Amino acid sequence: MRSRHGRRPDAAVLPERRRDVERVVDLQAGKGLRVLAVATRPLGARETTPRRREDVERDLTLLGLVAMHDPPRPEVAEAVAHCHAAGIRVIVVTGDHALTAAAIARQVGIVGDDPVVVSGEQLDRMSEDELDTLLREHREVVFARSSPEAKLRITDALRAEGHVVAMTGDGVNDAPALRRADIGVAMGRAGTDVAREAATMVLTDDNFATIVAAVRSGRQAYDNIRKFICYIFAHTTPEIVPLLVFALAGGAVPLPLTVLQLLAFDVGTETLPALALGREPAEPGLMRRPPRRRSENVIRVSMLLRAWLFLGVICAVLSMSGFFFVLLQAGWRPGAPTGPGSPLHHAYLQATTMTFFGMLTGQIGTAFAARTDRASLRSVGVLSNPLLLWGIAFELLLAAVLIYTPPFQALLGTAALTPGMLAFAAPFPLIVWGADEARRWLLRRHER
Repeated sequence: MRSRHGRRPDAAVLPERRRDVERVVDLQAGKGLRVLAVATRPLGARETTPRRREDVERDLTLLGLVAMHDPPRPEVAEAVAHCHAAGIRVIVVTGDHALTAAAIARQVGIVGDDPVVVSGEQLDRMSEDELDTLLREHREVVFARSSPEAKLRITDALRAEGHVVAMTGDGVNDAPALRRADIGVAMGRAGTDVAREAATMVLTDDNFATIVAAVRSGRQAYDNIRKFICYIFAHTTPEIVPLLVFALAGGAVPLPLTVLQLLAFDVGTETLPALALGREPAEPGLMRRPPRRRSENVIRVSMLLRAWLFLGVICAVLSMSGFFFVLLQAGWRPGAPTGPGSPLHHAYLQATTMTFFGMLTGQIGTAFAARTDRASLRSVGVLSNPLLLWGIAFELLLAAVLIYTPPFQALLGTAALTPGMLAFAAPFPLIVWGADEARRWLLRRHER
């Protein structure tokens, strides 16, 4: 270090002056400021500009320090809080000074008062096992003065521990880490073309809060896919039970549902409500759940039990109760003939139609039940998905056409239902939805 006049200070003064400069740097960096040292060195007439950094940064004369304030966006602290609530771990990997990086991380809530700060030199000296241990035992870690290659090491270490890793970057050297991570996030404005090509997602506004919004949207889409699957699977049981009853009865009970009625149910009435479940609003507490495991499947055992053995069984019992209600009311007894020309043939047509209509009304209750996995339907609003309401209105209108118009009666084997029969099936949606609402209430109470 030289003086501003080019004279080298006394040897005893030099360490003290260096400590003074370092104290100023640490003081400003501790406030979250980025500090740059401005220095100069004149070159002789015959000297050429050095090519290596080591040759340039020697024998410099310090002119002064420049402290720059680059405050984080106001919405970042809230986004970080959402990440923590959702069980998402945020790790800082930056080229800034260690004190600057730690101060900024504290300001936005990424770390607390005593984070583990690892410099680039320390990271370079670490073995892979030591890095794995560090990331495993310390949740709040800040990597400072890090090279872009450090991101690749950290990404590999986290993936080796079974984490799903999202890595952000904007430079050419960040491309390997962006490619290696499960989700590479590149900056759309400040990022290079190479980083954008290597990334999975590009932020057009370069805003960290947008990543949190993407996580929220991803969780909502994942939930809606599971709701769709649960809704579709729940109708398997009521479709199979009529065939089992007919087969196990050995002819004593006529077929409760014809093949064409079954096709009309599968293809016609359930399609629009199923698609509408894909537009469900997010459930309360969506961003307070822990991340799902990497090995977790979309279809889980709990979903199948709910669809097949709970909602499906309830719908099957209700639809079969409607079938026997119509037959017994007409005077039918097990083994009595119900074929064409028999006195009970019209009652049999009404009974199969009642099975079809009972499955449809149970389907409506299943649609409302499938809208939430844990939360109460009241928390998302009964009318908050207008597409589902339109889908239900369409299937009721289609059912009226299939049941009451002569061409479809002749095609599907349906018969007009009386007001009493309609009144019998009217509570079915409430029964299905109410039973599942009670089940979800018990689950919430058990979790609390």
